[in-house]
Amino acid sequence: MFGSRQTGVHAYAKVGMETGVLAASPHKLIVMLFDGAMVAINTALVSMRNGNIGEKGKSISKAIMIIDSGLRAALDKKAGGEIAEGLDALYEYMSARLLAANLQNDPAILEEVQRLLTELRDAWNAIGDAPAATGRATSTPTLASA
Repeated sequence: MFGSRQTGVHAYAKVGMETGVLAASPHKLIVMLFDGAMVAINTALVSMRNGNIGEKGKSISKAIMIIDSGLRAALDKKAGGEIAEGLDALYEYMSARLLAANLQNDPAILEEVQRLLTELRDAWNAIGDAPAATGRATSTPTLASA
């Protein structure tokens, strides 16, 4: 009569995520991108191990999209200088590795990219949590250092 219970759960989850995005600081948005890419890679790993080729490809494509259209697009290479250039190259490498993992059906490559994303996410969180030299809390880092 009112649709499946699962549909309702997904609708509430979507509203919760959209509300979180609207209320998030630029720093938190980058963390959400890292989280989304890592969830997609984890889903791809599970799908790869279960032989679900369609879901594997869909999840890897989602991770590539988050990295390219989210993390890479957020970089400000002028303001971020060498750091932003290095991150751009690293994101490009990760996308290429994800494509290779999909074509070769290689979980080790997915795990490599997941480790890189975890390290970047941890570093990004440390930047946001570090107090400024003046003793005050830091302002939100610019996206150039994403």
